[in-house]
Parts: sequence; structure tokens; C-alpha cells
Amino acid sequence: MSLTRARAVVLVVALGALALAAAGPAWVRAETTTALDPHVAVAVSGGDAAPAVNAAGLVLVAAGLALALGGRLARAIVLAVVAAAGVLVAWSAVAVAVSPQEAATAGAVAVAGVTDLTAPASVTAWPWLCAAVGALAVAAAAGVGVAARRWPSSSARHERTGASAPGRADAPEAAAAADAQVDPHDAWDTLTRGADPTAPADR
Repeated sequence: MSLTRARAVVLVVALGALALAAAGPAWVRAETTTALDPHVAVAVSGGDAAPAVNAAGLVLVAAGLALALGGRLARAIVLAVVAAAGVLVAWSAVAVAVSPQEAATAGAVAVAGVTDLTAPASVTAWPWLCAAVGALAVAAAAGVGVAARRWPSSSARHERTGASAPGRADAPEAAAAADAQVDPHDAWDTLTRGADPTAPADR
């Protein structure tokens, strides 16, 4: 199945939407304590743990829509942006998955106002899934770049409206002459003589 322009647009937009969706659930879980509650659960979403993922996801959606427009140069720029956004998504997600302590501490501050954790930070599957989406975005940019070589070139749809067609230079003058008003009485007299009232008068 060939990767057409429409399919490429859907693919990149879908990857951006997946990155945004993967950033919603909790990526890091931990536990902290306060003076009132010795067991306070800490859950940090992907958007909080790695804000760059949301930004890169929005860029992917916008870049996917931009693929439907523009020529070869614009397409090359858009695909470079897609690849860069994919790298950012993957790198941000892996960074949180490998080292979740900082995100868990920030979550504890947001939830309980303390920095001490009473349980080690654990990582869910979501950052790894998000990293996979980023890798797919990079692969998609490369695949679309190869497939785009077979896409038909955009035809020139907009031409100069001021240019007249060949042989039609006198069209405005002819239209003006045809629209000239004929006096009703003269037209009736001409018809009674069996002549055409719209014919030009002999000079």
C-alpha cells in the first residue's frame, strides 16, 4: 500500500494525537507523608513529568496538517520538524523512565508540599509507549520523505485573471455593443419592414 499525501497527513496527525494521549496518564508513582497523613499517594502525569511531550505532540499535529499544503521545499521543512518533534518526544519520555526520582519529588511538592518520599518512585508503561510513538514519528518522517518523491506535483490552479484568451481581445467592446439599448418605437418600425432591429445601421 503506497503512502499517499492524504495517508501521510493522517499518519503524522495520528502520531501527534497519540503523543498527547500518552502524556495524560500517570507516568511516575510514589508516596510521601505529611503531619496529617502518613501515606500520601503521588502520581505524576506525563504532561507534568515531561512538558516537552505535549509541546512536541502539538507540533506533530500541526506539521501533519501542513503536509497537505505547500510544495517540495515546504514539505522538506515540515518533515524535518516532524523528525525533530519525534526525537524530542522519545528523548523526554526515556529521560523520565530512566530517572523518575526528580519527577516524583516534584509531584510530592505539588501534592503535599514536601520533598521527602517514603516509597521509591516507580514508572508505569506510559513513558515507554510515548517513547515508541516518538520513534515512530522519526521513522514516519523518513518514510514520507521517500514516498513523497512519487507524489504528483501540484498543478498551477491560479492563473492571471487579467490576461485575455487568444482572439478575445475585443470581447469587452463586443459585449458593450450588444448591450446597447434600442429605442422601442424604432425597433417596431424596423420589424414592420421585415428587418432586424439589432443589426447595425448602414453608413
